[in-house]
Amino acid sequence: MSNLETRPAERVCSAATSEDAGRVEVLTHRDVPLGGTRAMRVRRTIPQRARSLVGAWCFLDHYGPDPLPAIGDGTDGMQVPPHPHTGLQTVSWLFAGEILHRDSVGSLQTVRPGELNLMTAGRGISHSEETPRGERPPVLHGVQLWVALPGDRLTDPPAFEHHADLPVATSGGARVQVFLGELTVAGKALRSPATAYTPLVGAQLDLEPGARVTLDVDTRFEHALLVDDGAVRLEGDDVPPSSLGYLAPGRRTLTVEAGGDGPGRAVLVGGEPFAEDVVMWWNFVGRSHDDVARARADWQAQLVVTGDDGPHHGGTRYAADASSGRYGEVEGYDGGPLPAPVLPDVRLRPRSRPAAGPRSHPAGDGQ
Repeated sequence: MSNLETRPAERVCSAATSEDAGRVEVLTHRDVPLGGTRAMRVRRTIPQRARSLVGAWCFLDHYGPDPLPAIGDGTDGMQVPPHPHTGLQTVSWLFAGEILHRDSVGSLQTVRPGELNLMTAGRGISHSEETPRGERPPVLHGVQLWVALPGDRLTDPPAFEHHADLPVATSGGARVQVFLGELTVAGKALRSPATAYTPLVGAQLDLEPGARVTLDVDTRFEHALLVDDGAVRLEGDDVPPSSLGYLAPGRRTLTVEAGGDGPGRAVLVGGEPFAEDVVMWWNFVGRSHDDVARARADWQAQLVVTGDDGPHHGGTRYAADASSGRYGEVEGYDGGPLPAPVLPDVRLRPRSRPAAGPRSHPAGDGQ
C-alpha cells in the first residue's frame, strides 16, 4: 500500500495547536482512488487541511472490507508495483486478509491481522505490496500509516522489520494491542518491540458491546482515534466510522466506549507534537521542495521507460545498474516499477506560525 495518486499535491505538514484542548475534534475522511478512478479506493484522514500531523504520524489510509475480486481494474487483489520512499516509516496493519511485502533490502514477508510490517525508508528504499497468489482470505481490510522520521534520521540506511508477537491487554470488555510505541492499560505497560524514532503510540482497540476502557496516556502526547466499525465514543463524544477523533496534549487518561448495540473497533495513534515541518509529495517525505525534487530525479534515473501505458508499470523497467542506486531494486514482483508523477516546479513561501488554531497548507488544497 502506498500513495498512488496520479496528481499528488505537495504539502507542508506541521504540528498544530488546538483552539480547545479539552474537546474532541472530529476529522472526516476523503475518498482517494489509488492509481486512477477505477482503482482501489481508500479513506484518508491525514494529512488534511485542518490537521496534517498527529505526533510523527503523517499519513493514514483506511480501506475495506473489500472482497478481493472487486478490487482494482483487472488485477488479482492488491497489486502495488515497486515504488520508492524516503524520510518515513510505513506501518502495515490489517484487520482481515494478507499482504505480501517485497523490498530492495531483500525482504519477503507476508503480514496478517495482529502482525506488523514496519519499513524504514531512511535515505531511500523501494518496495511492492501484493495479495498472495493461490489460496488466501477472501477479504482485504486494514490501515496503512506513515510515520515521519526526524531530521537526524533522513540519511539512515533503509531497513525492514516484521513482528508477529505484539503485546496485548484486556480491560472493561476491551482488547488493546500495541503495534508501535507504548501504552498503559489497566496498570499494565504495553511496549511494542518495533523500532520507533520519536515518542509515539499505535494500537488497535476491539470493544465488546457496551465496553468502556480507560487508557493511561502520556500528557505530552496528542492523540487521534480512527473508528473502523461500530458506534464508538472518545471522551464521551461520538466519532463516526472512518473518521478521526483528535485530542490535544495535556490529558493523563483517555476513555473509549462502544455502544450497546454491537462491538466496535478503532485504531489509536498519538505522540509528541512533531518539532519539524515536513514536505510530503507522492511517496517522499523531506524538509523542502528541493528534497523531494532530488528524490524524484534519483528514482527516475533508476528506471528505463519504454512506453507510455498510463499511470501503472507498463513499459517501465529497472535500469541495469538500479541495484546500486539510491533505492535499489525489488526482485520477484511480476511487473515493472512505477514511474513517478510529474512534480510541479513550485517554491514554498516562508510563513509565520499562528498563535492558535489549525495550520493550513501553503501548497494544494490539503484535501
